[in-house]
Amino acid sequence: MRPVDPRLIARIGPARRYVITTAVLGLLTAIVIGVQALVIARLLAPVLAPSPLTEDGLGWIGAIVPTDARALETGLVWLAALVLVRVLLVGIQERLAHRAGVAVIADLRGRVVAHAARLGPRWAASGEGSTVTTTVTRGLDGLLPYFVRYLPQLMLAATVTPIMLLVVLDLDWISAAIIAGTLPLVPVFMILIGLVTRQHSAKHLEAMQRLSSRVLDLISGLPTLRALGRHRGPAGRVRELGDAQRRATMGSLRIAFLSGMVLELLTTLAVALVAVTLGFRLVYGEVSIETALAVLVLAPEVYLPVRNVGMHFHASADGLAAADAAFDVLDTPVARVGGTAPSPSLAGATLMMRGLAVATPDGRRLAPESLTFDAPPGSITALVGPNGDGKSTALLALMGLLRPDAGDVSAVLADGTSVPLDQVDADGWAREFAWVPQRPDLGVPGRTMSLGQRERAALARAFESGRPVIVLDEPTAHLDIEARTEVVARIRAAAARGVAVVVATHEAELMAAADAVIEVASARAVTP
Repeated sequence: MRPVDPRLIARIGPARRYVITTAVLGLLTAIVIGVQALVIARLLAPVLAPSPLTEDGLGWIGAIVPTDARALETGLVWLAALVLVRVLLVGIQERLAHRAGVAVIADLRGRVVAHAARLGPRWAASGEGSTVTTTVTRGLDGLLPYFVRYLPQLMLAATVTPIMLLVVLDLDWISAAIIAGTLPLVPVFMILIGLVTRQHSAKHLEAMQRLSSRVLDLISGLPTLRALGRHRGPAGRVRELGDAQRRATMGSLRIAFLSGMVLELLTTLAVALVAVTLGFRLVYGEVSIETALAVLVLAPEVYLPVRNVGMHFHASADGLAAADAAFDVLDTPVARVGGTAPSPSLAGATLMMRGLAVATPDGRRLAPESLTFDAPPGSITALVGPNGDGKSTALLALMGLLRPDAGDVSAVLADGTSVPLDQVDADGWAREFAWVPQRPDLGVPGRTMSLGQRERAALARAFESGRPVIVLDEPTAHLDIEARTEVVARIRAAAARGVAVVVATHEAELMAAADAVIEVASARAVTP
């Protein structure tokens, strides 16, 4: 994992603006912290000095804060003003961080969902759909700590740490040398812990994806399992996956707490080393009390941003792992379907498929293979064949939602004009179809329906849509005998109105109602 994912900065507009704003706020915070340390040194030096102060122990840099700040009434005013400014800067930082984080996550979610939709239902059905669901919901929520906590601290480490170290160098070069020598130990330990964190974050995301896939499959198939009396069977497996996710989550939390403890201990020892050295040098009069106080106040501020970077990086590692998964989806190329010409109306058109062949995701088979048929208006065309031979794939190719590996799809319009799909806008072509998949998704209203109820509702929408072509994938598979008879009657009525109906089915009643029954077959792909 990289400290800053350039893909987030390059692709997400709010992230770029936020990074620039954070850098400016970090610079202002560094200045305020430095002046605050000088004011504290001015206030405490007269109290701790064994004798009245006659010289300015801060050198030329002390001109920023006048020696009048040694007086309690003046110094407290300075300190209160600086604390107020620092609180305002932190408040602005937090507000912008939350806004930017939410905006980036929403933007990234929208992009992933839109790109997954362009990749098509066949890509989603190959097992990637549940992964995308997990990534864009629970996974990307982990990016909020990245923007709210980690990125601000990274900017502070890039601004506050070097500025504070330069101030310490001007005040006392020995203390600066000690800090410069121990400061690299913090990123070294961050890297060592990060190697372990990366593995745990990947396991955590994988556990979430497995659990999500299992639960989604279980929910979609629950009506069938309940009808067969097997609805309690998967409970044990779901429980095992839940335990695996719990262990992965606790492992990530342990690593986060471990990183915080290690970095806290390391920086505490480093600051203590500076303090002990200053103590001995004060005894021998090698450094003034005012300089020692300023260095002691500044030393923790040098380590703090770097320490927080490591701590918050591990806390946001799950979100970065989800971002990697999201960008993997975005980097998946979309096979272009269609051309640039406007898509015509398919009312009264005859759809033609010639020699269509589509390779399976593993590339070993063609399903379907050499499929040819015509679907004229006012007719019912039934695609039949064994499961897995490509009936659903053929329907997707017919609607322009899938690019075939061989063959073509075209339409002969009512005026006799032939229009190939690969020359027209595929989105416009697809809008001419009313499609009912095997498991229709009706959104929130459909969550309380059984699969059969969703099927009937989706079929009703398709029949009432007014589209010139209706495509149905196993429309009666989840219906009882009475409902099947009703659906077949509505299909016949739609065809009688001049609609071209193409249906993939195993049902004998639908085959009997069809004007043409097309056998869909698959074949082993020929490797070159």
